[in-house]
Amino acid sequence: MSETALPYDAIIIGAGAAGLMCAAVAGGRGRRILLIDHAEKPGKKILISGGGRCNFTNLYASHENYLSNNPHFCKSALSRFTAADFISMVEARGIAYHERSHGQLFCDDSARDIVDMLLTSCRDGSVEMRMNTEVQSVERNDDGFALSTNRGELQCRQLVVASGGLSLPKIGASPFGLKLAEQFGLPVVAPRAGLVPFAFTGSDMQALKELAGISLDVTVHCRGACFTEAMLFTHRGLSGPAILQISSIWQAGDDISIDLLPGRDIEGDLAAWQAERPQAQLSTALATMLPKRLVRLLCDSLIRDMKLEHMTQADRDKIAATLHNWRLKPAGTEGYRTAEVTLGGVDTAALSSKDMQVRGIPGLYFIGEVVDVSGHLGGFNFQWAWSSGHACGMAL
Repeated sequence: MSETALPYDAIIIGAGAAGLMCAAVAGGRGRRILLIDHAEKPGKKILISGGGRCNFTNLYASHENYLSNNPHFCKSALSRFTAADFISMVEARGIAYHERSHGQLFCDDSARDIVDMLLTSCRDGSVEMRMNTEVQSVERNDDGFALSTNRGELQCRQLVVASGGLSLPKIGASPFGLKLAEQFGLPVVAPRAGLVPFAFTGSDMQALKELAGISLDVTVHCRGACFTEAMLFTHRGLSGPAILQISSIWQAGDDISIDLLPGRDIEGDLAAWQAERPQAQLSTALATMLPKRLVRLLCDSLIRDMKLEHMTQADRDKIAATLHNWRLKPAGTEGYRTAEVTLGGVDTAALSSKDMQVRGIPGLYFIGEVVDVSGHLGGFNFQWAWSSGHACGMAL
């Protein structure tokens, strides 16, 4: 049954991280806010993040942790609502949390704590929320914006689009926000999957498949960027934090370079082993540093196994170069199905960095993942959601 349209200061489309933060901030400032989403419950991506414990921010979040056609765009919002500001919210609610590697902060108990904190803030600000509400059309008029939904007509003075990106379609991701941006004539940076595992085909896939389950710390290079973290071999190819990070830099057709033993002097190690254990096989020596299955693959395809006493200086140089610069060419990524974030989105050239408002269309805002700002792995994308949502909420 159709519901009576009500006047709102703002309607926020999308009850994810950015939308919930924006609603909480604007509601707390006395604005009449309606938060709507086509899903059956709010914060679905928050709830499944971080293995259910939500990597809600990073102690070291700065503009340098973000990718965008305009790398300076995110500076304003991030500086006005920082990781420390969100941590203060978490602590004020008594949510227990802990730090993992690289400044990543996780809830001790459950991601539900973060969602409940935001919902409580929304209730404190008298935010109205309607789930299972699908927006069918949006029109701009003299009073603001008119929305047609499956639950009736809605009217608002200002409209905030916090509909997220295309990653994880199984939890309801859709191109709604990008299509709406195009409807209003805004430029869109072509979206693609980010923070996503690599897939391989043919002989490469067959070889890597034999290594499925092996994890080791590596340094991965591509296009001048590098990340030193864990890499995981999978049945399709490569995953793990180092791979997810570099996937956001990688472009189709690129090679990646993997240093399998970062920080080690392999040539020096080989020379020492040769002097100490000349009768040992190279594969036996390498297996003291690398998983045996990986050593077997390398010796079968790239490195000639031999007794150490037969190894020449040229051999040592080649082996060291191979282990420090193993080059592979992914066939592609696993796509939005497993991607943690969507790269690209509404071009920041169309938005004010201060409040996320569309230039030339007063009252229309885009925040969160739908915007062409994507963070590295480790809590940075949530921090962008909090910061952009806060900047918009303060402007409504």
